Amino acid sequence: MQVDFYQLSRDPVDQVLPAIAARILGLGARLLVVAQEPDRLERISAGLWAGPPESFLAHGRAGEGGEAQQPILLSEACEALNGAAHIALADGIWRDAALGFERAFYFFDDDTVDGARSSWRVLSKREETVSRYFKQDGRKWAQMA
Repeated sequence: MQVDFYQLSRDPVDQVLPAIAARILGLGARLLVVAQEPDRLERISAGLWAGPPESFLAHGRAGEGGEAQQPILLSEACEALNGAAHIALADGIWRDAALGFERAFYFFDDDTVDGARSSWRVLSKREETVSRYFKQDGRKWAQMA
């Protein structure tokens, strides 16, 4: 199981997540995006729609029906109703349920950095978990650990 920690220092998650979602879909995989706040999920949804037509990222919200058909499912819960093997925790809150996925993307910012540090310490001690840490470096992401 792999957990990728993404420290947001320049761009918000709704601007960063579409590129990662596109890569996952390009691999033929599905993604579950989790956030507690409905307004954050709404901004993420808008970000997924905002790209050029050729980069269309089909997605839906849990509770609106058709969840099983969605390549990207936005939800407040860590339930892969779309059969996703990848999860994005988009609100800076770690959830142990993410350990049931093949890969987790954990996005955090300055407001949630303490929780991310705590999660890093716990997860890096687990033999069955590979943790990587990325930080925004200008326009690119740099792997720091």
